[in-house]
Amino acid sequence: MARDRTSLDRELDELPPELRWREWMLRIEAVLFASATPVPREDLARVVGQGASVELLLADLAADLEGRAFEVARVADGWMLRTRPAYASAIRAAADVGDQLFDLSEFDIAVLAAIAYHQPITRDGLKDIFGKEISRDLTGRLHARGLIATGPRAPQRGAPFTFVTTDRFLAAFDLETLVDLPEREHLHDAGLGSA
Repeated sequence: MARDRTSLDRELDELPPELRWREWMLRIEAVLFASATPVPREDLARVVGQGASVELLLADLAADLEGRAFEVARVADGWMLRTRPAYASAIRAAADVGDQLFDLSEFDIAVLAAIAYHQPITRDGLKDIFGKEISRDLTGRLHARGLIATGPRAPQRGAPFTFVTTDRFLAAFDLETLVDLPEREHLHDAGLGSA
């Protein structure tokens, strides 16, 4: 279904500048609120005027949300609204969050870390790291939860599929990009193995 972009007055020329800015902020907030995934800058630019700075609008929106239960967060190549971590236990106690809770074992997290640090990585690459076969059931569960995806085929005999992490992985672990992953030495020092 094509998006209808013709009916939206982006420029809002009839409004005074301060009200125009406020309306653009509210539009960005509405788009972020309605989206289940990070929204790229290009998409946010579609709801504001030609000369408006999406980055400044996002900064003002973030300032507006200071002290509130949710925040604007940069995830991968976009932005999203998310609940501040301090309210996670309240949400779990009162709301039906269903499959939003990942309920991952330590081994699941170790496999995710290995994929994040070594992506794209094959099933054999994971076997080399863990010294045992990684079940298709485990990678299937991580894929079904949207934490990993199939990457490019490996340039080796049989061209096996590889695994990569997703934007949902970044959001779930409060990372903007994979550069924000802790250094591997810190993981090892914390007793989390040698992912």
